[in-house]
Amino acid sequence: MKQFAVIGLGRFGTSVAQTLMMMGYEVLVIDEDQEKIQEVVNQVTHAIQADAKDENALKALGIRNFDVVIVAIGKDTEASILVTVILKELGVKCVVAKARTELHGKVLVKVGADKVVFPERDMGARVAHSLVSSNVLDHIELSPDYSILEVVAPDLLVGKTLRQSDLRVKYGVTVMAVKRGREILVSPSPDEPIRENDILVAIGENAKLRSIERE
Repeated sequence: MKQFAVIGLGRFGTSVAQTLMMMGYEVLVIDEDQEKIQEVVNQVTHAIQADAKDENALKALGIRNFDVVIVAIGKDTEASILVTVILKELGVKCVVAKARTELHGKVLVKVGADKVVFPERDMGARVAHSLVSSNVLDHIELSPDYSILEVVAPDLLVGKTLRQSDLRVKYGVTVMAVKRGREILVSPSPDEPIRENDILVAIGENAKLRSIERE
């Protein structure tokens, strides 16, 4: 199972960390502010007060062993760039960095960020889902319990009809539409076959939607 670390507990970083935890993953959070650490200490696997600009502190935490590290540092642009550089030099496989502006994003890419996100455009929850599954194209939270998921059809469903896939009974989710190239099938027939590269637009409880994400 993937392990994630989130550096910076602003609104965005907290959202990513909480969403990943709800999805069942191990999450380490790091922030300089002890109050922010205390606010989430019971919501994540590990919460550590530390200066992420301190290379030795990150080494001591075994940061290079995490599959994905999200740099969610808020207003300090210089710090987010420096931390990204340190993480890549320490050998972190995948660094996802939050950018405030297009220019900031370009700099982050130049210094080694594997993925750059813009919180104004990418909600923390959406980013968390995209990190977990490459099949997930979009995730829209309708409420704390229900969401709409846009996901590439898993291989095990390809060739089956929607009826045969038994998504409603097996997973408790409803397919509202199927995107096929430029064509969109709204309220598709139960006998509609699922083809390779079809995009399923499904609605359901978050816990049940996760079953499709992991297929």
